[in-house]
Amino acid sequence: MKILVTGGAGFIGSHVLEMLVRDKDNVITVMDNLASGNKENIPVNVTFIEEDIRSSNVLKVFQERNFDAVIHLAAQTMVPYSIENPSEDADINLQGLINILEAARLTGVKTIVFSSSAAVYGNSTSLPLNENEPLLPNSFYGITKMTTEHYLRVYHELYGLNTTVLRFANVYGERQGIGGEGGVVCIFSRKIAANKSIDVFGDGEQTRDFVYVKDIARVLYSALEHKGFGVFNVSTNTEVSVNELIKTFEKVSGAKIKINYVSERAGDIYRSVLNNKALKMEFPIGTLTSLEEGLRNTYNYFAHAGRK
Repeated sequence: MKILVTGGAGFIGSHVLEMLVRDKDNVITVMDNLASGNKENIPVNVTFIEEDIRSSNVLKVFQERNFDAVIHLAAQTMVPYSIENPSEDADINLQGLINILEAARLTGVKTIVFSSSAAVYGNSTSLPLNENEPLLPNSFYGITKMTTEHYLRVYHELYGLNTTVLRFANVYGERQGIGGEGGVVCIFSRKIAANKSIDVFGDGEQTRDFVYVKDIARVLYSALEHKGFGVFNVSTNTEVSVNELIKTFEKVSGAKIKINYVSERAGDIYRSVLNNKALKMEFPIGTLTSLEEGLRNTYNYFAHAGRK
């Protein structure tokens, strides 16, 4: 299969590439502008094209490479940044997506797998959140993700593309940057490894559904075979408070962590946990990684990186 991974030099993309290259029949291309990604994350046997998804050159790339499928990960992922820069957030997340979809339509791509977000639900209190929950995002980032889902649905209905929407909970793991929805794990890992105090926005009782990046990669890989249009939460179905997260960090690091509680941030969701029943019924993903195991792997990675 000829597969394009947009944003493949980034955090999630790099873990997806590790899975894709295991199948020698896959011909893999990465498109990334390296705004947040790292070229070193790309395996040597993967073709890399440094390009922005909004570029007029995108269609030419599709025409030359003749892709069968696209895993679309390239995006602006930071909620606070979207609130401060709504035009750029929309330009990257909407216009960039439309550019990819049109190139796919014009060149006969069969399948598109898209990384959406729990941010589409907003502050809904109907927990755990199901895929049919009314969407009421409370950030511009959430709005662009919600709108993108509709574009994918309509491209399936009009043009027959297989389009799969995966609503990620808070993804964390090795090679993560400090931005994005799961960036708190990266930030905490770095500070704890350096014996520094950590800042918690609000009272620490806000909750998230933390899902390990290698589990995310397995779902993305499986979704390449999904037919039609579908929307699936990718989560652990487990609600974890920031204070509970810190306690688990203390367990895996052996450190006593100093906490500074500061004012909460505008646009942040207070409670979030996603129902993953539909995901488990549709995709053969096996057992999900426990928070303790995932945090241990992540903490050890950043602790080791800090000693280099």
